[in-house]
Amino acid sequence: MHGPDDLIGGELEGDIALACTSLLVDELVRGGMRHACLSPGSRSTPIALALARRPELTVHVHLDERSSAFFALGIAKATGALVAVACTSGTAAAEFLPAVVEASQSRTPLVVLTADRPPSLQGSGANQTIVQEHLYGSYVRAEIATPLPTPDLGADFRQAGAVLAREALRAPPGPVHANLPFRERLTPTETPVEVEDRGPRPVGRAAPSGSVAEAETDADADADGADRAAEVILGARRGVVLLGTEGSEGSTEDDIELARRLEWPVIAEPTSGARLPWVALTAGTLLLGAERWVAAHPPEVVLQIGATPLTRAARSLAAEATELVVVPRGHLDPDPLGRAAARAPHSGQLLERIPTVPSDPAWLEEWRRADAAVRTTVDELLDGWDEPFEGRIARDLAASIPSGTLVAASSMPIRDLDAYAAPRDGLRVLANRGASGIDGFVSTVLGVAATEPDTTTYALCGDLSFVYDLGALTWSGRREDLNVVIVVPNNDGGMIFSFLDQATLPEHERLFTTPHGLDLGAICAAVGVTRGSVSRGLEFATVLRRAGTQGGVQVVEVAVDRENNVRRHAEIQAAAQASLLD
Repeated sequence: MHGPDDLIGGELEGDIALACTSLLVDELVRGGMRHACLSPGSRSTPIALALARRPELTVHVHLDERSSAFFALGIAKATGALVAVACTSGTAAAEFLPAVVEASQSRTPLVVLTADRPPSLQGSGANQTIVQEHLYGSYVRAEIATPLPTPDLGADFRQAGAVLAREALRAPPGPVHANLPFRERLTPTETPVEVEDRGPRPVGRAAPSGSVAEAETDADADADGADRAAEVILGARRGVVLLGTEGSEGSTEDDIELARRLEWPVIAEPTSGARLPWVALTAGTLLLGAERWVAAHPPEVVLQIGATPLTRAARSLAAEATELVVVPRGHLDPDPLGRAAARAPHSGQLLERIPTVPSDPAWLEEWRRADAAVRTTVDELLDGWDEPFEGRIARDLAASIPSGTLVAASSMPIRDLDAYAAPRDGLRVLANRGASGIDGFVSTVLGVAATEPDTTTYALCGDLSFVYDLGALTWSGRREDLNVVIVVPNNDGGMIFSFLDQATLPEHERLFTTPHGLDLGAICAAVGVTRGSVSRGLEFATVLRRAGTQGGVQVVEVAVDRENNVRRHAEIQAAAQASLLD
């Protein structure tokens, strides 16, 4: 039975709550956290003050909790470090769910701190009170429900912070959640209070760490899998390497060294970290789309490293392989149909087992010649078109920007980069490919930019991704410490549906493409963001270069005719096929 003391504490309640919460934050800072994002709210006052009063932390304030969470996600993706996102009670906490899902799927360490009403108010219909425990379900690595703060519970809060830091960073990393209920009074009187902080005790519920025996069993299974994977690879002379999004285990350097040692053609996605001139084919995705050529050059083994392949052509190559070897690198299972003959957790294990490979030099040379033919044909076509084409925008953006970071939106932008961008050095490509949503993209970009104050962060997104997250620009678009150029090919709708079966439906335009007819220039002006426009293909590089030197948040809008863009995609693929005919 709960009484009124559960709802309203004494005069020093705010001081006690702040002291306890500060101990939790201590452990997050100890775990490497240097950024926190929060949204205004009354119930979250102790959390907000505990974060804002830590000199080690940079605190970013956002009106929109969904935007705040994706901003934090961008920081965490860019740094790999703990980042906190905090909010008040009620539906504010529900706004975090999309970013939590993406963080879980993409193995990103996000610390979610939600303030809550006292437990006695649950189920009472009280203002701004919902059930917040288990709100994010299985998408969090650990969940802790702290008790109402009292002077003798300081050790519980410190332990909670230690658990959050440990579980968020433990392989595979991911989001964690602490739900922190507070009584009123919520603001401190600034009177010093003594909070017991000795002898940490277990707190709440955390993801089980597993026994030593279980860990040893897993290690044995990994070693057996690596042995089998090496055996399959050593038994083949003609293979193909598919390099997907980087993972949380192993290293990209090992991936590159393994590919070099195998001397097999490498098709590296933009987010692999290995789309480099001396590693990857220059037009690998378009080459895979040349079905007749690929059918005439079947690999004996496909080595799939990282996340599930981005394109249908790459997934088909893996699905139809005589032998498939999978190296997940900490990602969710990239072999959902269970076709793999073997798997190893990361490339380092294979390097230990594959000193040399009996490769076929003619095999690699065939793929390289075909790749060069496709690249030459495609570039000549792109350069000959004056009207803006999304494939050319992606190619020229990736080639033109200085060394640094390019963030790509889901749907068509990441696919256009994959198909048209040539390998290059000095470019890191990030994307929300864990759950592949378009929500929160602009916020993610701004979060990435917050980690790179001395350089310009570039982004490529469709008009729907841009419009979906306009709230991010409303709140953060005028920040002078964020240097961002967002390139927006505007085809007035969702063009990806023009390539899918939905294109044949009579309701295609209204239900799927969803043209918006919005004036992006007027929107940018309203939120104080500078916008440049491009109407011809040759103008793009000049406008992009100018935007990159102006500082602040810049938008480069490229007017694209949707129907013509669909035709151009078909022409490119047909030309790539034709370039490979004997």
